[in-house]
Amino acid sequence: MSVVSKYNRISLIYDFIEAPIEIFLYRKWREEALSSLKGRVLEVGVGTGRNLEYYPAGARVNGIDNSEGMLAKAREKAESIRDKGRKNVTLLLMDAENMEFPDNTFDYVVTTFVLCSIPDPVKALKEMRRVLKPSGELIALEHMRSKNPFIARIEDLINPIMFFFIGDDMTRNTVENIKKAGFTIIEEKNLAFKDVFKKIRAKT
Repeated sequence: MSVVSKYNRISLIYDFIEAPIEIFLYRKWREEALSSLKGRVLEVGVGTGRNLEYYPAGARVNGIDNSEGMLAKAREKAESIRDKGRKNVTLLLMDAENMEFPDNTFDYVVTTFVLCSIPDPVKALKEMRRVLKPSGELIALEHMRSKNPFIARIEDLINPIMFFFIGDDMTRNTVENIKKAGFTIIEEKNLAFKDVFKKIRAKT
């Protein structure tokens, strides 16, 4: 089963499944990373739209995802935001590895817990770099393989289960993938479980 099919299948219960980690960890990281962004923002892998409430009113946000099921939930959240007077959100069905935007379009590209499930993350990251303006910035909240042998071993044991259900590869070296795509890392901050969860900022 493809990653897209897996996310379509679980889209109706995805927010419920992730509620505990969202409440205790993700929510505060999203707010810190996104609440000051401005200009044109591309969110790759917008999912069910969990980030949408954290963008400031002045940001013009384009969110893409290749799962129609997940986008349906994101559209519900976008409508709620519009009801509150914030109308700068556009959601599109699109493949991160083959984006339809022109070069040098966005001030920021955002990924949150996405680079673990894109089939070819380096190809997608090269696309993100292409659509960023020369002054643009990648902001990524991601989980990845730990350099701690004990934690990495636990990830290895859990990984087949996560990949089977949602196509989530917990063993990727995402920092190196970002570098392979041609980005320069300007911030690498450990967030939780030593170096499993990180905030990464990178320039083109």
